[in-house]
Amino acid sequence: MSKKALIVIDIQNEYFENGALPLVNPEMAILNARKVLDHFRANNLPIAHIQHVSADPEALPIFVEGTPGVEIQENVKPLAREKVFQKYYPNSFRDTGLLDYLKENDVTEVVITGMMTHMCVDATTRAAFDFGYKCTVIGDTCASRDLEINGKTVKADDVHHAFLAALAFFYAEIKSTEDYLSA
Repeated sequence: MSKKALIVIDIQNEYFENGALPLVNPEMAILNARKVLDHFRANNLPIAHIQHVSADPEALPIFVEGTPGVEIQENVKPLAREKVFQKYYPNSFRDTGLLDYLKENDVTEVVITGMMTHMCVDATTRAAFDFGYKCTVIGDTCASRDLEINGKTVKADDVHHAFLAALAFFYAEIKSTEDYLSA
């Protein structure tokens, strides 16, 4: 029998208004993430919160420990019984106890929410799949930002959907909050 766990990736103040790295429409993503979080809480299923912390605050002054930006956003704050893993890399499994936590809880399927779609959500989903987990990404709980390459700007909405489409091709099922909760 399949046992699910929720992974809430980097929904931190840095990505919202007044943060050092604001995303496009993170408010809608967090409202949906809260609905999914409430569902997992109501069903007493494992929940892992991931908190990004800067490995080198001098080089990249974002997600600096002790600053408001590093804090998990109020609307999805972990409860005392929920596990929090701090990470220094995009992949939520790298140098964290996440894999052990999922194994200890006999998890076979992960449901992924969070930020940024093109970075930590992507890296974590691919890693989870490679560890043998069935993956579902709730697309409207994720957010991204405009990216630049070779003098071209790629709009956040295009970045977001391109990464979700790439994950859907092989690594994960992509669902909306509404579709996931009504299933």
